Amino acid sequence: MITVDPSEIEFVAIRAQGAGGQNVNKVSNAIHLRFDIRASSLPGEVKHRLLYLRDQRITADGVVVIKAQQYRSLEKNREDAIARLHELVARAATVPKKRRPTRPTRASRERRLESKTKRGRIKALRGKVQD
Repeated sequence: MITVDPSEIEFVAIRAQGAGGQNVNKVSNAIHLRFDIRASSLPGEVKHRLLYLRDQRITADGVVVIKAQQYRSLEKNREDAIARLHELVARAATVPKKRRPTRPTRASRERRLESKTKRGRIKALRGKVQD
């Protein structure tokens, strides 16, 4: 299990989106979590997989930006952001299976060709009817 060093995570408290109201100054808390992948203490292969993940939360500079605003409490949003970061790192830590190229069986090739000829016959019968 790979863990992220808490000192490498930067938090910024921001105003959450959504409707305002009388309580807006007390409960509209959100957190921006920023984590620089290249400057982190993660293993090299995990960094590499993280940088090449197709995730919109990872910027071109290699910084993970997570915005958490689900909860009213700033502390709960902070915990949510950390959990989402750990989930992202865990996804990058798993080594993908190497694909072994396979060939279709003879029977599957024959079934495919048979269905193609059958479909072709159906289409050929769709022509104009002649007397």
